[in-house]
Amino acid sequence: MARIKVIHGPNLNLLGKREPDIYGTVSLDRINARLEEIAAELGLKLEIVQFNAEGQIIDAIQEAAVSCQGILINPAAYTHYSIAIRDAIAASAIPTVEVHLSNIYAREEFRHVSVTASVCAGQISGFGPRSYELGLRALADIIKDK
Repeated sequence: MARIKVIHGPNLNLLGKREPDIYGTVSLDRINARLEEIAAELGLKLEIVQFNAEGQIIDAIQEAAVSCQGILINPAAYTHYSIAIRDAIAASAIPTVEVHLSNIYAREEFRHVSVTASVCAGQISGFGPRSYELGLRALADIIKDK
């Protein structure tokens, strides 16, 4: 059974309350529950974490490189400037899919750049909670094809 580390970045613990016009009203717990349903359907085991601190996200990526076959990550604001998270993803050498609830390319200009996307197998954004679902399914296919 393949193991996937799901990493939620800063402020995602506030989903459902935080800027619902941008991020919707679905809570992080609900997103995680749906991911668990899909994982069971696909024969995957998930390890789900959420951190507000950059260093904890890096630690989670490094742990995943040892114990998991893939990473599903929403780096949130760190997407746009964390070279450290980018480098940790690159060093992990396991498939990583980046997801975002909102379409980062339709928002403020500073959000149009993802420093992490170039070291990921792919990026899915703009589909709300479905971004996570689509990302998990894509990651499962990548792992299966390896």
